[in-house]
Amino acid sequence: MGEVRARVVLENGADRALADAGHLDSSRVRRLELDALVDTGALMTLLPQDVVEVLGLTLDGKLIVTLANDEKIELPRARLLSLAVGDRQMDTDCLVGPPRCEPRVGHLVLERLDLIIDAVRRRISPRPESPFLPSVKLK
Repeated sequence: MGEVRARVVLENGADRALADAGHLDSSRVRRLELDALVDTGALMTLLPQDVVEVLGLTLDGKLIVTLANDEKIELPRARLLSLAVGDRQMDTDCLVGPPRCEPRVGHLVLERLDLIIDAVRRRISPRPESPFLPSVKLK
């Protein structure tokens, strides 16, 4: 399977909440749209430090991350990220990587937004069983 990429819209979740409550003009919500690698081997979303700074996300602790080569490193965690793929949106935390590193969308986004990988077209799309809204299991 080749590389799969997705266009994601990122917003500062605190800004969005203030705008929704009428305390901030919607045009002032810090927002970016970017191309990200869909990394099924990663659990969380990873954003470059410079993107996190532009969005004004709050740093909130650190996590130990195990890389593909089994090396363990410590990365900062940012919170209150609003992430959308197509018409599906979620609020989440993200890991903060070095400036200008490649943004990665992890498995949590795929699960929460009920997206599947289309290997032939090299993109992600809604699961056919839930084309209009994400579906989650509560078994």
